Amino acid sequence: MKQYRLPAVFARGGTSKGLLLHRRDLPADRKQWDPLFLGAMGSPDPYGRQLDGMGGGLSSLSKICVMGPPTRPDADVDYTFAQVLIKQSHVDYQPLCGNMSAPVGPFAVDEGLVKVEGDTAVVRIHNTNTGKIIVSTFPMEGGLAAVDGDLEIPGVSGTGAPLRLDFLDPGGASTGKLLPTGKVLDVLEVPGYGPIEASLIDASNACVFVRASDLGLTGKETPVEIEDNAALMARLSAIRIAASLRMGLARDEAEAAAKTAIPFIGFVAPASDFTTLSGQTIPGGSVDLIARVISNGQPHRALPLGVSMCMAVTARITGTIVQQATRAPDGPNDDLRIGMPSGILKVAAEVVQENGQWHVRRGGFYRTQRRLFEGTLLVRGAAGAGIPPTR
Repeated sequence: MKQYRLPAVFARGGTSKGLLLHRRDLPADRKQWDPLFLGAMGSPDPYGRQLDGMGGGLSSLSKICVMGPPTRPDADVDYTFAQVLIKQSHVDYQPLCGNMSAPVGPFAVDEGLVKVEGDTAVVRIHNTNTGKIIVSTFPMEGGLAAVDGDLEIPGVSGTGAPLRLDFLDPGGASTGKLLPTGKVLDVLEVPGYGPIEASLIDASNACVFVRASDLGLTGKETPVEIEDNAALMARLSAIRIAASLRMGLARDEAEAAAKTAIPFIGFVAPASDFTTLSGQTIPGGSVDLIARVISNGQPHRALPLGVSMCMAVTARITGTIVQQATRAPDGPNDDLRIGMPSGILKVAAEVVQENGQWHVRRGGFYRTQRRLFEGTLLVRGAAGAGIPPTR
């Protein structure tokens, strides 16, 4: 069986890792992308490890970013994100990955897609999944994106160069509306479980947030504890499906279940002391609330950044589940400090109410990123259709 060669970069962005590819190196027919991406990451894998590909057996380690020339005048580069499922033969292009947005600007500069002069790069990224603009700002060193720095982020060992991501006008990225139902608080009738209050918000990614206490939880449960609780996982899945239908993301339960990424579901609780995955004790006074999120059927080991931004936005909208659980800020534009499995994540969200309507001007956070590998990816068999074969 022949193997097919594809130029690729493998990089870490925040608390995720994935492949970065040039649009020019991919088949012109988008229908050929799915089998190629599945083959590249080693999916579907019933063992859940993706050993025969570049994936790492976690949703945060099974991602692909495609970059190419901009298709709108206010952008420097186009960025398409693909979430490759692990056990299923499915590639999801609906969500945006905030973490993997971090290496997009550096990739564009280092690969010559965007020209930069001076010590600081500012790259305007058009995310084709959401149709939104992301502004990436990062230091340069020797003509390339800087890697070394003193920024430490929870869930990643060591430090790196600070990279700022600003998501402009992120409201309605998935549904076209910041409040898809027009309400800050809904009551979902969940088949088999009864009613539950939830906030259905669409900023960067569509999300449904519920109270940990309404699930019989503290909000401090570890990802393993959540995943091992089959009854809880089934209930969260049912809530997510009910939210999908209410938000208009799917026409029926089957379609909602097939859309594994959005809406993301998370549960929140008021701030209190908790222990991170590394064993560190975080005092409750250091955070504004505690949160846990399910990403593509798995409890996230940190927090998806797109969901974190949506959570920060929701925390600034009066009457939502998240706002009710959040410590009151000193100022309207203070960062939201989210207590999550790997530590504390700070997210900024500029939210205003104009003429009785809520609007998000921007959301932002700092990440680190690093190019880990550059070279040639080998994909075997039919998955490499459209790519020139090896000689």
